[in-house]
Amino acid sequence: MKKFKFITLLSVITLFASCDNDDDSTIVNLTPSETSNFTVSIENIGSAYSFIDSGVFNTPVGDASPGPATPGKRYEFTVDAGRSQKLSFVTMLAATNDLFFAPDGNGIAFYDDNGDPISRDVTNQVYLWDAGTEVNEEPAVGPNTVGMQSGPDTGAVENGNVLKIADVTNGFMFDYPAVNEIISVSITHVEGTLFTVSIEDLTTASLETSVGTSVAPLSPGVYVIHGGENPLFTEGEADYGQGVESIAEDGNAAPLSDYTAENTGVTYPSSPGIFVVHEGNTMPLFTSGVTDFDLGLEHIAEDGNTAVLADNLSGLEGQISGAVFNTVDGGSGPGPLLPGNTYTFSFTAEAGNSLSFASMLAATNDVLFATQDTGIELFSADGTPLSGDITNEVYLWDAGTEVNEQPAIGPNTVTNQLAADTGIDETEPVQLLSNVNDGYSYPNVDTVLRITITPN
Repeated sequence: MKKFKFITLLSVITLFASCDNDDDSTIVNLTPSETSNFTVSIENIGSAYSFIDSGVFNTPVGDASPGPATPGKRYEFTVDAGRSQKLSFVTMLAATNDLFFAPDGNGIAFYDDNGDPISRDVTNQVYLWDAGTEVNEEPAVGPNTVGMQSGPDTGAVENGNVLKIADVTNGFMFDYPAVNEIISVSITHVEGTLFTVSIEDLTTASLETSVGTSVAPLSPGVYVIHGGENPLFTEGEADYGQGVESIAEDGNAAPLSDYTAENTGVTYPSSPGIFVVHEGNTMPLFTSGVTDFDLGLEHIAEDGNTAVLADNLSGLEGQISGAVFNTVDGGSGPGPLLPGNTYTFSFTAEAGNSLSFASMLAATNDVLFATQDTGIELFSADGTPLSGDITNEVYLWDAGTEVNEQPAIGPNTVTNQLAADTGIDETEPVQLLSNVNDGYSYPNVDTVLRITITPN
């Protein structure tokens, strides 16, 4: 059974829900003689990813080609990780039927409770697990253990659940050494958000069997960097069928690697935002090439917080009406716009009016989705109200208020910062993100949002 766990977004939901303004009532000062009603739909059409990074470890340090980490050898790999992210991995204890080493569902944090990067041995957060997919036999002796089986995937199917080996009570329990006698796992901070992970086989002759002792190499495995719980398996539940079984039974990392690669990337929510109906050719939210007006746009751009700009709404240049949009269709309260969801808002306007709006590209420091500074004209020259897809009239803007960092990874990006408004201040002009050369990659607007307007 295939499970997708979009759990990397929990911190985004908590942040936006807690800092957003609950007031989404429209402020209207307009009494025109000829008006039209409009409804705007902002849909997040982007992808939701389970992992921010993933990869295979398969070549021991010093070896020239992939293979198991035999006693005294180790795997190493380097990852980029933000404060909100954890490490999980799976590697087989060879000479068994379906045992593997992995952290529990929480993963292993790269930062301490103060938000500082760690460099330490984390073996005490690693456990020996039974995948529950193949009946256990005596290690290194059973006919279907790795090294003894006639071919991969030849043992008796168990149809059990993933359990810590210490909790297995199926009548086929054998003696296994303590985890820290077999494996050593450490995380070392390199610089910035870079860490090196080391997974070492400590054994010399680790498994006592009825025919003597047998070494217990570690198999090639898969690692993921994630933001939530249980990314690869859930304790007490059946294997997800995504590839853990192949590692646990045969040390084959390919199926799980394929799955994790397909589900690795940056998920980009859009934050709650503000819309303004205003006189044409005015610039209520910002002026391109000019520093932020300091009326509250910065709080949306950096933290997805609409409260300050909402309080200043009536004083915006040319403002006729406007409001906060913060609750997805069918939602019960304010929150971010995650993939598959839609914000909808409505308003009344007349010929000569324009629409501006702004919301944060979450996972960044201060990047906005917004119209051009003068907004979008709501009527054509002959008075026809605007209708249809207007996504191409929405752009990504850099608010110029906080130094950019790697999206979803940087320590002051919205889901990794220790508190709101904690990044490095800058006083650059508001400008199109396409004009900013910060070295980072960002999505195109039309790969994240679809915006449509309908006259009623």
